Amino acid sequence: MAYQNNNNKGQRINEMIRVREVRLIDDEGNQLGIIPTQEAVRLAKEKELDLVEVSPNANPPVCKILDYGKYRFEQEKKLRDSKKNQKVLKLKEIRMQPKIGSGDLDTKARHIQEFLDEGDKVKVTIRFRGRELAHTELGFEVLNEVLKRLTSAYNVDKPAAMDGRNMSMTISPKAK
Repeated sequence: MAYQNNNNKGQRINEMIRVREVRLIDDEGNQLGIIPTQEAVRLAKEKELDLVEVSPNANPPVCKILDYGKYRFEQEKKLRDSKKNQKVLKLKEIRMQPKIGSGDLDTKARHIQEFLDEGDKVKVTIRFRGRELAHTELGFEVLNEVLKRLTSAYNVDKPAAMDGRNMSMTISPKAK
């Protein structure tokens, strides 16, 4: 019950709840109905627990009698677990030129394959320099050759397109 000023999410507890009446749920999960706030705080203190506002936007607000320290710990644990299960998609970029050799193309395709297998998106960029810009069809051929050399399933998120002096496409791994 010493958590009066120690709440960081704007969640109101005990005397910080400043509405006339609340919809109360006791520590066993039973609905006690709409009760004056002072009465709800008194009931919580009798059980040596806290009155916590769990749904402030309801009319009247929903409050629960519970151990606030334990409740905060559970909320933070849920947050940590949900963050742990998230896969952050990274965008990797592979750059090449339109006059790339066959061996180099194999190596680049192998790197792209590794990135896709790790679950990352890959942006394949071809840089045109000087007069190479007159032959953008060579860039399309190189990108198509890269796609032919990939072994696992993939999605083409953004097909090959010119962007200034560069031609790029974005591919991602197919969902399992």
